[in-house]
Amino acid sequence: MFVPVVIVLAAATLGFWLGDAATGSFAFSAAVAVLIIACPCALGLATPTALLVGTGRGAQLGILIKGPEVLESTRRIDTIVLDKTGTVTTGEMRLVDVIAADGVDRYEALRLVGALEDASEHPIAQAIATGARDEGGDLPGIEDFTSHAGLGVEGIVDGHALVAGRPALLADRGLALPRELDGARRDAQDHGQTAIAAGWDGQTRAVFVVADTPKPTSAEAIRRLRKLGLRTVLLTGDNEATARSVAAQVGIDEVIADVMPAEKADVIRRLQGEGRTVAMVGDGVNDAPALAQADLGLAIGTGTDVAIEASDLTLISGDLRAAADAIRLSRRTLSTIKANLFWAFAYNVTLIPVAALGFLNPLFAGAAMALSSVFVVTNSLRLRSFKAQRNNDDHGPPSVPATRPRPAAHQPVGVR
Repeated sequence: MFVPVVIVLAAATLGFWLGDAATGSFAFSAAVAVLIIACPCALGLATPTALLVGTGRGAQLGILIKGPEVLESTRRIDTIVLDKTGTVTTGEMRLVDVIAADGVDRYEALRLVGALEDASEHPIAQAIATGARDEGGDLPGIEDFTSHAGLGVEGIVDGHALVAGRPALLADRGLALPRELDGARRDAQDHGQTAIAAGWDGQTRAVFVVADTPKPTSAEAIRRLRKLGLRTVLLTGDNEATARSVAAQVGIDEVIADVMPAEKADVIRRLQGEGRTVAMVGDGVNDAPALAQADLGLAIGTGTDVAIEASDLTLISGDLRAAADAIRLSRRTLSTIKANLFWAFAYNVTLIPVAALGFLNPLFAGAAMALSSVFVVTNSLRLRSFKAQRNNDDHGPPSVPATRPRPAAHQPVGVR
């Protein structure tokens, strides 16, 4: 549409000046000036140059932007939902206590449950298995291992049918939680720790307490996200007390806890139904549906391939501050595109009438056209100066880990 309109304007300019008894050279000069000044180079460069520089700068900072539609999403989001384990926290859980019921040998409980949990690769399960191996050496084999998403695991170890996970799973198997073990479990949760119950041979026999800590940069990242005008939400399958403890440590506004893996996408959908535009940050297989459902999905690059594939933005490092940097960079890139388009349009709207009136020599029209293109490219190159916000003792973008934790082959004992 643009080209036919310009040709018509140039022809009209030529006809007008010829009809006004102007010299042929003047009329042709004015018509050519209209054609030159209307060259849409600046318009054509406005968007791709900003995208190229913005995405390139993001890659240098460890932020991978998958497409231009992502930029519009970053402008509209008002709520950011964060997975807990591996995103806000380190995900490096460790076994801190084993509480055995009366008459139960602590070492035997650790040995049996450690063998059961060793069949799962979830951080909670591996913390228990590692603690058992560190204390007692090699673990026995397991038979008939079964995982129940978000609830726990079952299996046979040394002839004992073991169940470990949420109290609800044990109750479903007819294993009640004794008062002393229930008290230990609640006490651990009140201190922001995760407690897993385990039973065999018809009784609940022990509670295993594991602990995870927030990443050193999480509190600063949350402050930056809130400064961007975002409401922060912690989404986790862990219990309410543990989730609120972590949220309080890093400054998260809202907590949604006790969420089963399959329900995370439903939570995102519910928030969207409340009129919110939602971003989701996660790293695990269980987070992939929620990342896909969110208006903007941000995957931690140290997480699973499934989560990365489902996201719109990938943060190569595990530093949550990169989420704030990604949103800032995307918004800056979008603003640059809009500025480029504005000035490219303003240039045409202003100078086409000047050329049609005969006040612009074709030579100067060519120079002005080139200048507009140079302006658009130069304005886009300003994105190269974008800097990630880091502490004074940080130097450059976060490093990329040499190895990535293996994705879970089995469903976790606890939910993330």
